[in-house]
Amino acid sequence: MKEIHRVTKETSIKCKIDLENKTSSINTNIGFFDHMIEALAKHSGIGIELTCIGDTHIDDHHSVEDCGIVLGQALKAEIFPIQAVERYGNATVVMDESSATVALDLSNRPFLHYDVGVIGKVGEFDTELVEEFFHALVMNAGITAHIVLDRGKNKHHIIEAVFKSFAVALRRALVKNEALGIPSTKGVL
Repeated sequence: MKEIHRVTKETSIKCKIDLENKTSSINTNIGFFDHMIEALAKHSGIGIELTCIGDTHIDDHHSVEDCGIVLGQALKAEIFPIQAVERYGNATVVMDESSATVALDLSNRPFLHYDVGVIGKVGEFDTELVEEFFHALVMNAGITAHIVLDRGKNKHHIIEAVFKSFAVALRRALVKNEALGIPSTKGVL
């Protein structure tokens, strides 16, 4: 378990990810975002320790994006080189009237398809930051992810379904499968 530190003029972030210990501690000083990262940790089965001090007096953008960068770097350090795991994962999660689907590949070829289209705020949180977070996360973790909103009206429910479906898909991709060895016909990921 490697601790990642990122310090810029806009943020100071510390992060540790533990694939074995499921204990998490999240404090980004952005209430709704903390709630979403807690859901990500819980439903992925990954222990996440994340603290962020950011320039939230400006807005939450730098903190959310930089947390995605650092979480992605920490995740990549824990999962690569990929070996003896399923590699692919997908999940559809419903949250009341909302449904979101995520399919992902621990490919070491980062790509994000994000088709959620929620605009506005949940409390003080800008919903457009969800895409920024996932873009930073997958680009730094080496993950291909397709995140699609199936249906929904309530922005809180939609975003929570997105985070939880990503978490469950990630958990499924990380399931141990010794028979696969390196899960690629290329012999390397």
